[in-house]
Amino acid sequence: MRGRVSDVWTIERHLEAGTDHGRALFHRFVEIVAACGEYTTSVAKTTITFKGTRRGFAGARPNRDRLQGYFDVTYRVVDDPRVSRSSPYQKDLFVHHFRVDSLQQMDGEFVRWIADAYDQVGCGNR
Repeated sequence: MRGRVSDVWTIERHLEAGTDHGRALFHRFVEIVAACGEYTTSVAKTTITFKGTRRGFAGARPNRDRLQGYFDVTYRVVDDPRVSRSSPYQKDLFVHHFRVDSLQQMDGEFVRWIADAYDQVGCGNR
């Protein structure tokens, strides 16, 4: 049966898949995004996407005790254990998949990646 309530994905439903620690990581991610400026969310089965005034720039969801997600920037992040892979998305845009296990991993550098993603992609300033 299509359209059942159980088929609807919400932020709350994603948060149920996390532990208290995983939810705390997600809430910190939301704080980082909110500090960048206005945003909206789009929720799908695979992730919660964060959109700036122009388009989606990052996504995240708790997965037990960790946070996994992605962000799009105009440069490639290399040799960082938080980034599991990066690949070209367009000629001048790279999608980076990340995993963080602690609040400490969401440091100044991580905040800069999300701020860059918001500015470059979310607001279209690339």
